[in-house]
Amino acid sequence: MIGFRIVFGLLLLAALVCFGLALVKREPRWQRLGVLILKWTLIAALGFFAVLIADRTLGG
Repeated sequence: MIGFRIVFGLLLLAALVCFGLALVKREPRWQRLGVLILKWTLIAALGFFAVLIADRTLGG
């Protein structure tokens, strides 16, 4: 659980850094990379929490 929180936090930080670089450098590739990292981070988080909820409701 703590490992997931660390990875999730680092990925969110990476997305934030990409958005900051997009603002500073005015290059759209940084914004695209930030959106891509954020999208896959949220998809992974939803999957992780779906597994947790299914585990608790199915009596695992």
